[in-house]
Amino acid sequence: MKILAFESSCDETAVAVVEDGRKVLADAIASQVDIHALYGGVVPEIASRKHVECIAALTEQALKEAGCTRQEIDAVAVTYAPGLIGAVLVGLSFAKSVAFSLGVPLIPVHHIRGHIAANYLAFPDLEPPFLALAISGGNTLIIDVRDYTDMVILGATRDDAAGECFDKAARVLGLPYPGGKPVDELAQTSAGGVYKLPHAHVDGAPLDMSFSGLKTAVVNLAHHAEQVGEELDRGALARDFTQAVSDTLVPRVIEAAKQSGRTVICAAGGVAANSIIRSDLERACKENGYTLYMPPLKLCGDNGAMIGAQGYYEYLAGHTAGMELNAYATRDIAEGL
Repeated sequence: MKILAFESSCDETAVAVVEDGRKVLADAIASQVDIHALYGGVVPEIASRKHVECIAALTEQALKEAGCTRQEIDAVAVTYAPGLIGAVLVGLSFAKSVAFSLGVPLIPVHHIRGHIAANYLAFPDLEPPFLALAISGGNTLIIDVRDYTDMVILGATRDDAAGECFDKAARVLGLPYPGGKPVDELAQTSAGGVYKLPHAHVDGAPLDMSFSGLKTAVVNLAHHAEQVGEELDRGALARDFTQAVSDTLVPRVIEAAKQSGRTVICAAGGVAANSIIRSDLERACKENGYTLYMPPLKLCGDNGAMIGAQGYYEYLAGHTAGMELNAYATRDIAEGL
């Protein structure tokens, strides 16, 4: 089954062709990073307009790379939530028109389910059930993946997402947007242990997280150093900040695995590309006898292939939609249409 998949939830326009949920025939991506870097973050209106400008040509490119015609497409999958609402609407509207014109099913895919499904593309032997740590610019979740389309949130951030904190930390450290990779690279230049940063706990919800205090602490440290004329150890702050994020995530994932009885853990999302978090996850899983799957770096960020992979399993579960399908800025990963 060949699925034409669309992803436009933020600042990447992505179109892919995926076969049977596991084989990537094409994965075309048009990034807007250079444009939004001028503003230090994603400008929603600009993101939406850029999606409009390139999605048609990108679709032609994906079909050409896949070596298949429109008539060979069996279904269309698309991100319908969550994300920047204008950006999501562009991809959804275009996907609707394609599905209607081809006379094939339209498959709605939750963006975070797509990130988890990126692991199916990298690891053909991976099957649910397993525990997933989904960490991105807009979401930080610990999810019990009971089946391909049956998922329950066990833990979540109460405020900022981990990826958002990396972008804010990067800004005060004088690093470019997006901040994940620059902060990671800067952190590698120091052993850390210089700055004491907060590690928040949520009363009565040991698997939930909070990052707003950590973000504020990094901003305050940088501003204080500037105000009193002290030299900021940027490498150490990047390292200590990243370690604080990892120390928030990793122990909770291990605890969630113990509580749920899962022995397989998957990482997903853009922040899963961070080298320190990956290393800490590997070490913790090894110590506890868990099997860990982490997608290659190219599949951690937003891409169309992950939407096509999850779309295949949504289709098998009978999750298709009509032209009335709407887009949503927020949506629980376990919530139906």
